[in-house]
Amino acid sequence: MDYVELRVQAPRELSDILVAELAEVGYNTFEDNDEGFCAYIDEDQFSADNVAEIMSRYEGLGEVEFEHRVITRQNWNAEWEKNFQPLVIADKVSVRAPFHEARPDLQYEIVIMPRMSFGTGHHDTTALMITNQLDINHQGKRVLDMGCGTGILAVMAVHLGASYVLAVDVEPWTAENAADNAQENNVQDKVEARLGDVTALEGEEPFDIILANINRNVLLEDMGAYAQYLKPGGPILFSGFYEDDLPLIREAAETAGFRYESHRTQNHWVSAVFRQPA
Repeated sequence: MDYVELRVQAPRELSDILVAELAEVGYNTFEDNDEGFCAYIDEDQFSADNVAEIMSRYEGLGEVEFEHRVITRQNWNAEWEKNFQPLVIADKVSVRAPFHEARPDLQYEIVIMPRMSFGTGHHDTTALMITNQLDINHQGKRVLDMGCGTGILAVMAVHLGASYVLAVDVEPWTAENAADNAQENNVQDKVEARLGDVTALEGEEPFDIILANINRNVLLEDMGAYAQYLKPGGPILFSGFYEDDLPLIREAAETAGFRYESHRTQNHWVSAVFRQPA
């Protein structure tokens, strides 16, 4: 399955609204840029009429331009390699491709090839999640990475001492990519990539840590399941939503029994840390 990329130029305040609207009709990944944002959806779920109808609701609230294109599996790597630059997160973590030079001066290194997956660390949500991971004790822990994308958070968890990470995603090539990136980082013996959604966890024992960088709607829908699969006293890290959505996420998390601890923001995106009471 290929993706459709919807590129939207809009003022920041309107972009936030449009992201929420597009998430309601199936767009599952968003990336900010200087002019607005890009939204991604499986090609078979794309509807030009849906997009036009959503955009028409906000006529007069700001200048909006939009266009779409299909991104095939074949040209994804070429597009990515053309634009990808090495990244440093929190002055400790190097994120690079295999064709970039290593950074032995930094404490951690993650090597990523994304194929059709998302999560190179360049998006604010991924960088925020990794920054929050640095504050969490992973030593000897069983970790769940929901919506794993490239597997970057799973790799980071092993670098921080996790003994096992279950990396789950709904897209077949994403699960494959996460497994490949685990091997690229020599952590394949500690990372299991699994295809599926939250129902793929059936039969699993609760985890010590949960990482859930997905989107607002999925987080809200699956909040009860996260509570079921997190050990007492364990932390859960959320991201994939805007700052304006934090009260909604917090309400759902606290209803499920989690206790709010902290959050970080970057360019209106959020990563929040909650904990299962002991």
